[in-house]
Amino acid sequence: MPFLGQDWRSPGWRWVKTEDGWKRCEPFSPALEDVNNQLKDISHTVLATLDTENYIVWKSVYIITGDDEDEAIYSTEDCEFAAKKRKKDHCMNNTQRFYREKWIYVHKESTRERHGYCTLGEAFNRLDFSSAVQDIRRFNYVVKLLQLIAKSQLTSLSGAAQKNYFNILDKIVQKVMEDQYNPRLIKDLLQDLSSTLCILIRGVGKSVLVGNINIWICRLETILLWQQQLKNLQMNKQVNNGLTLIDLPLHTLRNILHRLSDGWDVITLGQVTPTLYMLSEDRQLWKKLCQYHFAEKQFCRHLVPSEEGHIDWKLMYFALQKYYPIKEQYGDTLHFCRHCSILFWKDYHLALLLKDTGHPCTASDPDTCLMPVSPQHFIDLFKF
Repeated sequence: MPFLGQDWRSPGWRWVKTEDGWKRCEPFSPALEDVNNQLKDISHTVLATLDTENYIVWKSVYIITGDDEDEAIYSTEDCEFAAKKRKKDHCMNNTQRFYREKWIYVHKESTRERHGYCTLGEAFNRLDFSSAVQDIRRFNYVVKLLQLIAKSQLTSLSGAAQKNYFNILDKIVQKVMEDQYNPRLIKDLLQDLSSTLCILIRGVGKSVLVGNINIWICRLETILLWQQQLKNLQMNKQVNNGLTLIDLPLHTLRNILHRLSDGWDVITLGQVTPTLYMLSEDRQLWKKLCQYHFAEKQFCRHLVPSEEGHIDWKLMYFALQKYYPIKEQYGDTLHFCRHCSILFWKDYHLALLLKDTGHPCTASDPDTCLMPVSPQHFIDLFKF
């Protein structure tokens, strides 16, 4: 029986990426000739811009190869390839690339259908965190996740994930500088990140740092520059002739304060006006904060009585915060489908209008399989 296919001992077909997609290379193909001409133009342009040091390397190749025509051809191809790679690396290092996948499949072991497993760096790379930074509901969530990664998981990220991490961090800093939104969160994040990098750089050789040490030193210098910019950040005074916060009645201001779940936000709002300061010192407000974040057994162990013999709930809140974690509250989070093992961002507008679950779910009732994922739970998903 004749063998009609390609010889099994051959390396296979050659493919070239064009503007219309991938095309198979054929002998004397016009498409292949056009691609080769483009590559030659790029290589000549790159070689023309090489500095003196690279020119010496280029010249030394010909000196080593001598008069052998075949070796000269191979050396020329190697130098052209190296020049193109340098140009590509330069463009990649100076270009911020963000991934915009709405969902990923979280697989922890190999199966007959899938091989390998999903890592923390891969999930961080593929999920759309760049757009989440622009969403005010997801901003705090992303910042908290970056802070947890900075504290314990930075060395577990791949080189591409670390690069994406700092690109997103740069986007967050620029947003805070422009919108002046919640600079306290990003200050805490940069403080934790700089402390981690100082420890890692000092212990280089003992810990795993992906990339050159000079890259990490440059990143640390960038973080210090960001910290200085945030330190010098001046809040713009908004000019508004309409209704302001001061014009609201007392019961409305009290309700606003009771809606806050973070003690630092209560203190910050209390510094706006004397009326808000008086309302922010309310014992019942701090008592509800303690009861919301901590169990009764916890704050019974750390009672802080005042001079009058009453319980100082404000001091107790910050005392308990040192021993126990407070409840995290976010406007929007990542979700995990227990049926499909898919991690995804849920678009509530599409969910209401089109009944879209945010991922290709095969469950009969997808809403019963969904669970919100906290930043710590996101990291725990990829611990094997």
